[in-house]
Amino acid sequence: MENIRRKYFGDKAFYFMVLGIAVPIMIQNGITNFVGMLDNIMIGRVGTGQMSGASIVNQLIMVYNLCIFGGISGAGIFTAQYFGQGQQEGIRATFRFKLWLAAIVTILTTILFLTEGSGLINLYLSGEGTPQQRQEILTYGLQYLHIMLAGLPAFMLAQVYAGTLRECGETLMPMTAGITAVFVNLVFNYLLIYGKFGFPRMGVAGAAAATVLSRYVECFIIVLWTHTKGRKLAFVEGLYSTMKVPRILLRKFIVTGMPLLINETLWSGGVAMLAQCYSVRGLDVVAALNISNTITNLFNIVLISMGNSVAIIVGQLLGAGRLDEARDTDRKLICMSVMLCILPGLIMFLIAPLFPEIYLTTDAVRGTAASFIRVGAAFMPVNAFLNASYFTLRSGGKTIITFIFDSVFIWCVSVTSAFILTRFTALPVVAVFTIVTSMEILKAVFGFILVKKGIWVQNIVS
Repeated sequence: MENIRRKYFGDKAFYFMVLGIAVPIMIQNGITNFVGMLDNIMIGRVGTGQMSGASIVNQLIMVYNLCIFGGISGAGIFTAQYFGQGQQEGIRATFRFKLWLAAIVTILTTILFLTEGSGLINLYLSGEGTPQQRQEILTYGLQYLHIMLAGLPAFMLAQVYAGTLRECGETLMPMTAGITAVFVNLVFNYLLIYGKFGFPRMGVAGAAAATVLSRYVECFIIVLWTHTKGRKLAFVEGLYSTMKVPRILLRKFIVTGMPLLINETLWSGGVAMLAQCYSVRGLDVVAALNISNTITNLFNIVLISMGNSVAIIVGQLLGAGRLDEARDTDRKLICMSVMLCILPGLIMFLIAPLFPEIYLTTDAVRGTAASFIRVGAAFMPVNAFLNASYFTLRSGGKTIITFIFDSVFIWCVSVTSAFILTRFTALPVVAVFTIVTSMEILKAVFGFILVKKGIWVQNIVS
């Protein structure tokens, strides 16, 4: 029994160290998702059409967000290990690579959404519903999309800076900037959605404008703080003296990082495709998924924060050459992540019937949303294990395997199953959702085998 405790559980110092990294990320993600939930509720109380339009666009923008995340995280694997070795020039090189990559992704995304926005939104409007409902959702969705595009440059720059700071152990500043931004978002949501205190009543367009404003506030705070901390952050000195990335490092970043970018792109595209599969069962399902995803995102902050902690802590240990310690620490981090997600999953399950009542929508939408929430709650510990396993494999540079682990699985198993079940069976949409979600257990088994084998235990910057 004592051996098991030592193997899977750390001492007090271990948990203080982990929480010192995880809690700031948790607070930032928690406040961001809480304000996002309030944002969603505010739009939802204006009407189902505006809520559905914004929900579809957010599903599409999520693909862009995760492309940025994947792009900078690929180089971020090296940043964490360079920081562990004290190589400042290596950190500068990864920063420049992130900036180039994020700028290219942002430009291509903007062009795509400006030219194909209507077609992409219409993919979600093929289910049961009147032509008037479809046109209403499309109109509001396009309004929301065109305003949101203005915030992409600020978002991508903030992510490049914040990601680098976290990988260097600076988690408090990104948290502070994020908290400030979400409160700006919340205040201006109230002012612009409902037209309070002399501001125009803009509805869903006001929600988009508030989000864009908050993006620029966050970006300004992070960039300004970083460049005033040159003594503390050695990599800042000479950061923009050149924008060239050494060819030998560029090749390493591309070989290791591009599979991660492709993975995040395909995985987020798979999530969007899953939503599209469910949407063929009716426009009510689109609204129900939006409500379910809103509360699920809020409760997922624990597993997401623990995943980021795995990437930072294990990545730095690997970079410092402390391979046995990295393996031991990772095992304890995975156990901690799963244990921490049991209580949030239980709470989420219990409040499932209550949360949809906040929205100004139909009883059918509320009932379906409550069922989706219960399924998500039941599988939260499984998702915690999957997320920690993913970041474990990624911390050791095993991005090809993470590509198979994430993207190949979601397209070959999840999306394929959802496509077949929604179009060729009469199963209720909740049953389809449950079957597709339960397939994550197969992925968990695969992840367990890969992590236990230790194929990720390697120093990739030596």
